Amino acid sequence: MAAFVLSDVDYNHSYLDEHFYFESPSEGYGVAMVILYLLVCVVGLAGNALVIVAILKLDRMSSSTTVYIFNLALADGLFMAGLPFIASQNLQNYWMFGDAACKAVMVLDGINQFTSAFCLTAMSADRYAALADPPRFAGWRTPRRAKLVSALLWLLSLLTILPMALHFSAERGQCVPTFASDAWWLGVLTYTFAAGFAAPFAVMTAAYAALLLALRRQRRRAPAPARGAQRLERQVTRMVVAVVAVFGACWLPFYTFNFWSLHQDGLFLTFARAFEVVVLLSYSWSCANPILYACLSDTFRRHFRTLLCCAEKSAPSMLCDTEQYDLNEGGMLDVTVLA
Repeated sequence: MAAFVLSDVDYNHSYLDEHFYFESPSEGYGVAMVILYLLVCVVGLAGNALVIVAILKLDRMSSSTTVYIFNLALADGLFMAGLPFIASQNLQNYWMFGDAACKAVMVLDGINQFTSAFCLTAMSADRYAALADPPRFAGWRTPRRAKLVSALLWLLSLLTILPMALHFSAERGQCVPTFASDAWWLGVLTYTFAAGFAAPFAVMTAAYAALLLALRRQRRRAPAPARGAQRLERQVTRMVVAVVAVFGACWLPFYTFNFWSLHQDGLFLTFARAFEVVVLLSYSWSCANPILYACLSDTFRRHFRTLLCCAEKSAPSMLCDTEQYDLNEGGMLDVTVLA
C-alpha cells in the first residue's frame, strides 16, 4: 500500500502538519509541480495504453509472460488516474471532490500500486522458470494459470488496502487518513514498506540473481558457447540491472523520506518540497516500464512501430500488417526486462 497511503503528498502532510511547521510554498513552485504531475500522468496513460493495445491486438495474451505484462500495464495505467486529483489538492490545498471520491481515489491508488509491484514480482519468477529450466516449468507457465495468478494478485491487493482506505476522509477539507495515533502511522508505514517494496524487491533480486547464475552454468556446460547464448546472457544481465535499478530508484527515496520524517524535530519548506519530488518519482515508476520496453526490447519496438504506423495510415491498402510479429516465447526473450 506504498503509494496508496504514503505516496500521496496530502497523506504525509496530514501527519506532519500536526507535528511540524511548514512555510507556504510559492505559487510558482506549486504550479510547476502540478504541471509535472500531469505530465507524468499523460506519459503513463499513453505509454501503458500502447502496451495494452499491443498485447491485445498483436499477441492476444498467448503466453504467461504477456498476461503478466498486460496486468502490469493495466495497473500502472489505472495508477495514473489518481494523479489529477492529487495535483488539484496540492495546488489548492483543498479537496473539492467530496468524501466518496476521496475513498474511491485512495482505493484505486492502493490497489493498482500493490498490483503493479505484485505483478512485477510474479514476472520475475516467470522469467526464471522460462529461461532457467523451461521443460520443468512448462506446465505451470500456461496463459490460463497466469490469468488465475493475476486475478488472485488483484484480489490480494484489494484485501490488503481496503481496511486502510476506509480510514480516509475529506471532512476537514483535505483527503487525509484518520489514524488515531503516531503508532498507527508508524505501523502503516512499516507495513506498506515491507509489502509494497522490500518483499517484492527482495524476490525480484533473488529471482534475477538465480536466473543469471543458471544461464551462466548452462553456457559453461555447453561444448562451445554459442554466440546466441552469450548474447542472451548479456541481454538478460542488462535488463536485470535496469529493472532492479529503476524500481529501487523510484521507490526507495520515497520510503527513506517517510521514515526520516518520523525522527525529525522540525521540518521546513526544503524538506516539504523534496518530499513532493520523491512522491512524484514514485509515481513515475508507472510510466517507466513502457519506456524500458521501447529502449530494451526489440519485440516491443517493432510492435509500437506497427501500431503507430497503423494509426497514421488512412487508406485500407496502406494498413500495416498487425500479424507480422508475435510475442511468443522466442520473441519474449528480449523482453525479459518486463519481469
